[in-house]
Amino acid sequence: MVMDVLAAVLDLQLLFFIFIGVASGIFIGCLPGLTSTMGVALVLPLTFGMDADVGIMLLLGVYFGAVYGGSISAILLRTPGTPAAAATVLDGYEFSRRGEAGRALGLSTLSSFTGGIVSCIILMLISPQLAKVALKFSSPEFFMLAVFGLTVIASVSGKSLAKGLICGAFGFLLSCVGIDGMAGFPRFTFGQIDLYSGVNYIPVMIGLFAMSQAFQGIEEIMSETKVDSNVKHVIPPKSDWKLIAKLAPIFGMIGTFIGIVPGAGTDIAAFVSYGQVKNMSRHPEKFGTGIPEGIIAPEAGNNGVTGGALIPMLTLGVPGDSVAAIMIGALTIQGLQPGPMLFKENALLVYTIFAGAFVANCCMAFLGLSCIRVFIKVLSVPKQILTPVIMVLCVIGSYAMANSVFDVWIMLVFGIIGYFLQKLEASASPIILGLILGPMAETHFKRALLMAEGSYGTFFSSPICIGFTVLVIISLSIPIMQAKARKKAEHKAA
Repeated sequence: MVMDVLAAVLDLQLLFFIFIGVASGIFIGCLPGLTSTMGVALVLPLTFGMDADVGIMLLLGVYFGAVYGGSISAILLRTPGTPAAAATVLDGYEFSRRGEAGRALGLSTLSSFTGGIVSCIILMLISPQLAKVALKFSSPEFFMLAVFGLTVIASVSGKSLAKGLICGAFGFLLSCVGIDGMAGFPRFTFGQIDLYSGVNYIPVMIGLFAMSQAFQGIEEIMSETKVDSNVKHVIPPKSDWKLIAKLAPIFGMIGTFIGIVPGAGTDIAAFVSYGQVKNMSRHPEKFGTGIPEGIIAPEAGNNGVTGGALIPMLTLGVPGDSVAAIMIGALTIQGLQPGPMLFKENALLVYTIFAGAFVANCCMAFLGLSCIRVFIKVLSVPKQILTPVIMVLCVIGSYAMANSVFDVWIMLVFGIIGYFLQKLEASASPIILGLILGPMAETHFKRALLMAEGSYGTFFSSPICIGFTVLVIISLSIPIMQAKARKKAEHKAA
């Protein structure tokens, strides 16, 4: 198995696409407003004709690169390229003001690399063990797992839980469109033959995450960004290397375990890491003035999430966030079903993904240290050029899935919906979670009741089901408690 994995991951085609994926991800992450989710959704259609391992590693390369790339604009422009880099702004921009932008970018690159490698190690150690437990699942356990996955909607709803629940319910309703898998009866098709197979979630994702951003970009099409590309001394001094070796592995682990929790993302990991390193420091008053710890901790933390987020996705088939949902779509297109059977039936692919994740992090470090000036120039690309290119790619990607103009219209409709969701400050992620987990919940709910002859007690008949019930209660309680605490703090401040 080891030799087979090495032969697969050292294949020139795979290495080339990992490299291209990471470079593309860094470009996307550099540009403020273009998130890692949008980047992965935009690249997804390119993987349709690829081998499964090549396509997945291209997407992972984009994901890893975009999370790191957000720190470049955060440090140089005081504008995080992605939400993951929001905490890096606090100290990173202060380095630029002092003329030490190169040092800050070097700290970010090496910390991101270390956090990513730590997350890959934990991914490789935990995933097979969790998959063994998941092999004991039957329909009641899978239904409770789907319910637990749907509770993630409460965590990814943004500022308003009500808006998130409405979006999640809309996504769940979309999953009911098409022919009922068990009864064979068409539902909500309105006579449209194109809807008999259900709503294709690839155009939906491209519309919600990519086309909506292009519509948003039209509003800012005349704005120009100027940045100084004359960056020097990217390799940090010895004192910084010691700090990276001391802190980055710790916060890479913290980020990984935050990534394992469905609903928690790179932005949460970054701020948790920043707050924790500040609490650990002997000089907390220096944070915000431009100190290395203020870059190392959030960058190691947010890149740690990248490996952690893959654990529930690969082992349980549950998308913890929107990027993981797109990854599930990519595997499904290849005829693969994420979950415990993936480890049993496609072990070589799984371990190739593990090894490829290490390679992707190494590519990120190499590109970050050697080609940083090239990536900085991307910040000056006019929106008049970038926005039309994104729109064209969205149309091509939606059409390429099934050579269907209907899918293009679906993408455009959801692009408009995503645009208005941004205006309403509502998250689009619950729609995707509902659309993907809806069929899983419905199918296993019906099967479990058939197996138990209509008894609802089957959903509480095993320790695994009871465990998921407890997790559901906790998952729903935390956002409510956080909202109450936030209101209380705002009331005190007022």
